[in-house]
Amino acid sequence: MREVAIGPGFESWQAAARALLGEHVSPGEVGFRESGVDAPAPAIDGGDTGIRVPRRFVDLARAVAPHRDPARWHLLYSVLWRLVHDNRELLETGDPDVARLLAMEAAVGQGRDVIGAGPFVPAGRGLDELVSAAARCTGCDLYRHASRTVFGKGPADARVVLVGEQPGDQEDREGAPFVGPAGEVFDRALAEVGLPRERLYVTNAVKHFKFVPRGKRRIHQTPAAADITACRPWVEAELALIKPEILVCLGATASRALLGSDFRIMRDHGRFIHTPWAPRTMATLHPSAVLRGEDEPAQARLYAMLRDDLKLVADSLS
Repeated sequence: MREVAIGPGFESWQAAARALLGEHVSPGEVGFRESGVDAPAPAIDGGDTGIRVPRRFVDLARAVAPHRDPARWHLLYSVLWRLVHDNRELLETGDPDVARLLAMEAAVGQGRDVIGAGPFVPAGRGLDELVSAAARCTGCDLYRHASRTVFGKGPADARVVLVGEQPGDQEDREGAPFVGPAGEVFDRALAEVGLPRERLYVTNAVKHFKFVPRGKRRIHQTPAAADITACRPWVEAELALIKPEILVCLGATASRALLGSDFRIMRDHGRFIHTPWAPRTMATLHPSAVLRGEDEPAQARLYAMLRDDLKLVADSLS
């Protein structure tokens, strides 16, 4: 039995599976072992086989990749082998192996039984290495639909880290946090209180844009608890590396991710507390909450709340 070590994501398995097919290695002759994000590429000489499989199988394999069942890789290879050598219509036959994969696909789509970001986070690396690793993260289902991973931005020695919810439509397209309409509100508030954005590290609790397609538009969907949990290792890695003096949670999602489910923005905002992430941690409104105010007076009140909380951050740095 040959054991093939692969990384945690779909691409590593895909490269190994292609090569194994090229060497005519049957499923009974091989096993797969996940060796973490730093695993070397599989040493297999099969090369590009030129074999084509139904697009639905590729989509299914990508969907199953975040599932936590370690048997998924061998199950996928078994189905792939049979698609190539026995029955190209296997996916439509009600086959029990296919049924198991479909059940995994459904679970991942519901945010259940996913491996999360943990296996993709490299240990003891710098910020640039985290950014590169996050671009390859497939730890939950969100990676399949967003355009890219949107990682944090700012200096590694920032004294202040601000954590928002998730990228929006424009952030997803541009690959940077807080560049859309909420980013304009954010920048205005920072400027008013004297916090230069270039000296801050700005990131999100969830690194992929979660949305519902509606025609040509992509409508923001609030991340579920499972999405926050799956992505949490990235935020933890950022905070562990930067070690900020002050951490600011922007909005309910970031607050739930880092301060717990009992935290309430309207009740608890604007107060510094000690957390494992920073000696001074505060939560305030997400800038998008200002845009959602029902009228101009409401938006003005919400903006003042955000600005005044950020002023406390600025004052505490002096």
